[in-house]
Amino acid sequence: MDNRFATAFVIACVLSLISTIYMAASIGTDFWYEYRSPVQENSSDLNKGLWTDFASDEADEKTYNDALFRYNGTVGLWRRCISIPPNTYWYNPPERTESFDVVTKCMSFTLNEQFMEKFVDPGNHNSGIDLLRTYLWRCQFLLPFVSLGLMCFGALIGLCACICRSLYPTIATGILHLLAGLCTLGSVSCYVAGIELLHQKLELPENVTGEFGWSFCLACVSAPLQFMASALFIWAAHTNRKEYTLMKAYRVA
Repeated sequence: MDNRFATAFVIACVLSLISTIYMAASIGTDFWYEYRSPVQENSSDLNKGLWTDFASDEADEKTYNDALFRYNGTVGLWRRCISIPPNTYWYNPPERTESFDVVTKCMSFTLNEQFMEKFVDPGNHNSGIDLLRTYLWRCQFLLPFVSLGLMCFGALIGLCACICRSLYPTIATGILHLLAGLCTLGSVSCYVAGIELLHQKLELPENVTGEFGWSFCLACVSAPLQFMASALFIWAAHTNRKEYTLMKAYRVA
């Protein structure tokens, strides 16, 4: 194996490993989107009701999003979290200070919730099914796992190529990484579109802002790393095969 191809193969492997770590971290963390809102008092019956509804297994999309808006919520692919005061005693509100202690409370999305239909008017089951938001949500949940699976399968093929001392099978590895990058890019695009459509249905309250979090950024960085790894794998395998064919033809001549 030529040193150029070996170097390209090693760099591609490093890029693949980094993108896999980033993608796995992105899937497993809860900071795809973050809301920033003023600290809420815990003496309000409305606040207490929102916390209770948020923790309920039957919370609908509008209910848990209202809580996310009001309590510095964060959303991942698997969980939603809010930051609330540690005590909720309606009869003894805490003394207000500049630094208001809060605790983070998280609820996981069940598989039923992941595949549940979204409604045109969130929370109103009689408003009809919003097919666009429904399939965007499902794609943003499924595509990262497809991407991770393709990279792992590509890594297995690359390992077989090393055992066989041949670069040619890594063309398949490159193609799989290309598909993985497309899946990651599709997941990120679906997530952005879904968030924008949600905020058109449920407008953010006054003084509440939202921004994409670092988990989302990891997924965004993972996609170009996958594309670069794919290009290096395919280039190394194709060029090495071409030079080997020319050398063989030269020897025969």
